[in-house]
Amino acid sequence: MTVRQDVVLVRPKEDGNVGAVARAARNFGADRLLLVAPRARVGAVARRRAMGGLALLASAPRHATLAAAVADADLVVGTTDLSTGRSNAYLRRSVSPERVGEILRPLDGRVAIVFGPEDNGLSREELAICDLLVHIPARREFPTLNVSHAAAIVLYAIHRARGPDDPETTPAPERIALHGREKELFLARIGELLARTGYPAHKRRGLILLFRRVLGRATPAEAEYRMMLGLLKSVGAAIDRPPRHGKRRR
Repeated sequence: MTVRQDVVLVRPKEDGNVGAVARAARNFGADRLLLVAPRARVGAVARRRAMGGLALLASAPRHATLAAAVADADLVVGTTDLSTGRSNAYLRRSVSPERVGEILRPLDGRVAIVFGPEDNGLSREELAICDLLVHIPARREFPTLNVSHAAAIVLYAIHRARGPDDPETTPAPERIALHGREKELFLARIGELLARTGYPAHKRRGLILLFRRVLGRATPAEAEYRMMLGLLKSVGAAIDRPPRHGKRRR
């Protein structure tokens, strides 16, 4: 994805939120932070919260209106805590953050991601400027998120859509291959040990099923299966070892 991202804060009220958004913007690869008629001081508190995003915060241009801030954007994405549903009062339907990531992935150009003020969000006139609306699903009784949290969620979804092969991203969680053969071998070895140790026959099936469920949840890697099989082999060898006769003299 070669989209260049602007994060636009409209009339932000809290100093700390501005700094936290600057940090999230840096975390997820935004190019610029833009402020529209900020009510926050954007002072020491914002600088402390920005951390690695301090450069974005320090260079953030200020605009009087949203229209001026997004004048050079090719696509404007507005965020709203309102689910548009089937209402005809909105010019377009809102989509999820994940869907925004999918939409932006093949595009080339400048995209503005717009977040409204903490107290009442973007106005209808400001939403009308946006080409696309994104809504973060939340509990119906309290759907409003802190602006810095909303920014982190949306920017993460866009960043994640680039895929694990993006050279600009940290590695995704390791993919673990399933090892059905080793799993069945492990379960068979467990069954053999149960029989050799005299574990009640009518309980063996249930215990094997328990192990199968645990392994299904844990999805061990091949090396982990091999270590566990090695342990079972050692236990089996210990069982086969003849007992020592006589007592050691003190």
